[in-house]
Amino acid sequence: MHLLLKQRGHIMKFTTERLTIRPFEPEDMTAVFAIYQDENVCKYLLHNSWTQSDLRRNFTKKLNNNKLTKDTVLNLAVLRADQVIGDLSVWYTDMKDTIEIGYSFLPVSAGQGYATEAVKGLINMLFDTFGCHRIQANLDARNRESEKLCQRVGMRKEAHFIQDFWNKGEWTDSLVYGLLQTEHLQGHA
Repeated sequence: MHLLLKQRGHIMKFTTERLTIRPFEPEDMTAVFAIYQDENVCKYLLHNSWTQSDLRRNFTKKLNNNKLTKDTVLNLAVLRADQVIGDLSVWYTDMKDTIEIGYSFLPVSAGQGYATEAVKGLINMLFDTFGCHRIQANLDARNRESEKLCQRVGMRKEAHFIQDFWNKGEWTDSLVYGLLQTEHLQGHA
């Protein structure tokens, strides 16, 4: 995978073979709404699908979260041919040099390898440029597509917690996937 880094401070922007990953820009609002108004996209997320009334507030948070710091969530747009098709989220956990990632993509982009390409690029960037020790993803155990994505990018299943999380009016199981920098360097990802 070929990555080009443009790093100013902690703003992250890079390209992969077919994608550009960069901070959100004001003109991305409609495309982001297309992702998060979809109930199927939001089914296993911590929030419900977006509505017109909360669009501006929700998008402004993504727009303002454009730097990776210890205190913020970084949100990145995934573009294919100048069209936003996904959203990557990155944040530090309370553990030293450990980062958690999240991702959401337009359903019409499924099955074309874009999510795998974007998340692999993000993992490379976080390990190679930001020098993190560990990357993890926590997901609803019912989200089989997210679990398959974690496996495709080389993450290993570390835990399956039973009814450990209360979300949207029900107890849900959680899965934790992880990848260490040493595994990444050995070519496991």
